[in-house]
Amino acid sequence: MNQILENEPTLLATPTKNTLPLRLADFSTLAEALDYAAQGETGANFYSGKGELTEVVPYRLLRVQAISLGKRLLSLSLKRGARIAIVAETNAYFLRFFFACQYAGMIPVALPAVINIGGHQAYVEKLRGLLKGCDASVAIASNQFYSFLTEAAEGLGLAFVGTPDAFDALPEQNSELQPSAPNETAYLQFTSGSTGFPRGVVITEQTVMANLAATVAHGISMNENDRCVSWLPFYHDMGLVGCMLALIASQRSIDYLDTREFAMRPRRWLEILTKTKASIAFCPPFGYDLCRRRIRPDDVANYDLSAWRIAGVGAEPIRYEVLDEFAKLLAPAGFDSKAFVPCYGMAETSLALSFSPLGHGVVVDWIDTDALSGELLAKPVEAYQGNSFVRCGTILPEHEVKITDDDDNELAERHIGQIKVRGPSVMSGYFRLTEQTQQVLSADGWLDTGDLGYLVDGNIVVTGRCKDMLIINGRNIWPQDIEHIVERQPELKALGASAFSVTDADNREIAIVVVQCNLSDSEERSLLEQRLHREIFEALGITCVIEFVPRQTIPRTSSGKLSRSATREGYLRRRDNENRIDTAQTSVDGNVTLMSSIN
Repeated sequence: MNQILENEPTLLATPTKNTLPLRLADFSTLAEALDYAAQGETGANFYSGKGELTEVVPYRLLRVQAISLGKRLLSLSLKRGARIAIVAETNAYFLRFFFACQYAGMIPVALPAVINIGGHQAYVEKLRGLLKGCDASVAIASNQFYSFLTEAAEGLGLAFVGTPDAFDALPEQNSELQPSAPNETAYLQFTSGSTGFPRGVVITEQTVMANLAATVAHGISMNENDRCVSWLPFYHDMGLVGCMLALIASQRSIDYLDTREFAMRPRRWLEILTKTKASIAFCPPFGYDLCRRRIRPDDVANYDLSAWRIAGVGAEPIRYEVLDEFAKLLAPAGFDSKAFVPCYGMAETSLALSFSPLGHGVVVDWIDTDALSGELLAKPVEAYQGNSFVRCGTILPEHEVKITDDDDNELAERHIGQIKVRGPSVMSGYFRLTEQTQQVLSADGWLDTGDLGYLVDGNIVVTGRCKDMLIINGRNIWPQDIEHIVERQPELKALGASAFSVTDADNREIAIVVVQCNLSDSEERSLLEQRLHREIFEALGITCVIEFVPRQTIPRTSSGKLSRSATREGYLRRRDNENRIDTAQTSVDGNVTLMSSIN
C-alpha cells in the first residue's frame, strides 16, 4: 500500500512492499536491472528541505523516461561510449540521464554539485578539469549550475551543453537502442581527490554488477521489507552505487534528501526515516556527528527509528566515540547501536569491499601506541588504554585481501602494512591514465588501495592513508592522532583540524596541524595553543606547528572528508607568500637573514 505522508495530499510515495519477486542484483547490466525493477511498484522519492515529498519516480516511469532521453542523445550523432557529464544534484533528472546512457551505450560521469570555499572561479576550474579529464562530449546541469558549466566548457568543443529542458527538446532518434554490454563501461567515477586531483575510475557493467550482487546479498542481506533513505550525493560512490544502483538492482524504494538540506537541517534525515519506517541508511561518520551535535534531546521523542536495522558507516576513518554518542542520544527513539555496520571500500572497487557482521554493532580494537608507531604492530591492550580502531568486517565473497610491506611481502595478522585487494569489483583502471593505473593495479589484478591497515580474525582494520603518514624523527605518527587531540578541546569541538608534515629549511620533516578556530581573543588563542603544544607532546612526543584558520576554511573532498593534501598545499602557499614578504622587508633593512614563517 502506498504511504500517505503528512501534509502531502496529492503525492504518494512509492511503496516499500513490491508484488515483484525479489532479485538480488543477479543481472548482467544496469539496464537489465532497471528493466526488471520497472515491472514492479517501487521507485525513488525526493523530499524538500521542509521534509515535504516533491517528486515521485516509480522505476517503471524512470525506464520510460530514460529510453526516451536515450533516443534524444542519439540525435546528437555521438560515438558509442561518449562521455556524458552530469552535474549531479539530488533530483530525478540525474537518474534519468544516468540510465539514458545505459540504454544508449554511452558513459555517464557525475560531476560535483557543490561550490566550496574559493567560490565561483574555483568551482568553474574544477568543473573544467573534470570535463577535460573525462573528455566529455555532452554536459548537463540544472538552471542553478548551468552558468558555471557553460563557463567551464568554453573552448572544449563539446557537442552539446544544456539544461534538462534543452535535452528534452531534442528530437528522438528513430532507431533501436543498444544498451551497454557487460564488458562495456557502465560509468566513470571520479575519486574524491583526498590525496590529489581526482581521477576517473573506469567501472564496467560486469564490475559494478558483481559489487552490487555481493553487497545486497552478502553485505546487507537485502529483503522484501527493506527501504532506504539517503542524503548522500550522487557524485560520490556511496551515494551513486550504495544508495541508487543497489536499490534499483534489488527493486527497493528509496527516499532522497538533498545533501545541502541535510547539512543545514540533519533532523530532516531522521524525520524521513521516521515517516517511511525505512530500514537502511548509510552515512560517513561526520554525518552521524552532525546529527549528534544538532539534534536536541527534546526532539528525540519525535522520532521512531525502531525499523532502522542497518546504519551503514564508512567513506572515512571511523571514530567509535561519535557513533556511541549518536546511539545514546537516539536510543529513546528506538535506535539500536547494534544496527551500526562499519564497512570499507572505495571508488576503485565500485564501492564496498567489506561489511561488518549484521547485528553486531561497532567492534573496537585497542592498540598499544608504542608498538603502533615503532614496530607497526597492532598489539592489543586493555580497552581505553591505547589507540582505537574500528573493525570493518571481512572481505566480500570472491574477493581477496592481503597486507604487504614496501617490498610486496605479505604480512601476518596484526602487522600493519599496505592494504591490497583483488576481485571482480576492482576497476579496469583510471580513464586514459595508463601510468597512474600501473602504479596501483598489478598485472595479476591486485589493487594497491593506498590505505594502511592490518587483518585480525579475517577483519580489515584501516589505520590511515599511506601518503598521510608522518615520519618525525624516525617515528611513525598517525595524522588522526594529532587531529583527535585538537578536536577534543572544548573550544574546538567539531570545528575540524588537518595534520600533515612538511620539510623545513634544513630538510627535516616537521608536523603541522591547521586548526579551524572561532576564538577572536588573542589571549584565549595563546592559551589554547600552549595547551595543544603540551598535549601533543605528552601524547606523541613531538613538537607540532599550529596554525589557526577561520571555520569552514579547510578544504574538503567530494565525500566531505577534510583533505589533508589540499590543506598542505594551502599551508605551503601561505608560508611561501610570508617568506617573500619577510625577504622583501629584510632587504629594505639591509638584513640578509631570511625569516622562516613557521618559527
